[in-house]
Amino acid sequence: MNIPIKRGMIIRHQNHIYTIADFQERHTGKQRPTVHVLLRDLRDGRQVDRTLDELEPIQEVQHALRAMQYLYAKGDAHVFMDSATFEEFDLAAPQLHGCEPFLKEGEEYRVLFVDGTPLSLEMPEIVRLQVRETAAPSHAVGHAASVLKEATLENDLLVRVPLFIKMGDTIRVDTRTRAYVGKET
Repeated sequence: MNIPIKRGMIIRHQNHIYTIADFQERHTGKQRPTVHVLLRDLRDGRQVDRTLDELEPIQEVQHALRAMQYLYAKGDAHVFMDSATFEEFDLAAPQLHGCEPFLKEGEEYRVLFVDGTPLSLEMPEIVRLQVRETAAPSHAVGHAASVLKEATLENDLLVRVPLFIKMGDTIRVDTRTRAYVGKET
């Protein structure tokens, strides 16, 4: 049985759980085309390139996204509580994919579960954070049209923001690039 692959699909391959990040067909001369699939391991975030022939037969994995409340950090792990059952789960740093600075105690996040085990945190692309401190405008850098200054946010993240941002403002930050996106009104 041939299952069509798609981006975001979760599969099991060689006892690892992967999500399909991307795939493309490559042609080389007169040989038949090969489909290269870029996989991301959900346990540690490591990326692997395989051909479709190496993956077959494809085993799609049943999964669920559950709402979880972030409670606190415990050593290298972070403790989340299922909002429906009040059960607590520890997620290690590889499962958080570098999003630790954006976690706020008491906030709800989505966690991907496979076989009843939490595998990966689904962090929103944009988060709202309060500006704790900004540099003086004299420390600004950039061109006349886009002058930026440094700002320290409530999570100790340092970002470059426009000159009109001041202490106490709430701004939107992209969690993938850690860059300023806009001011919250």
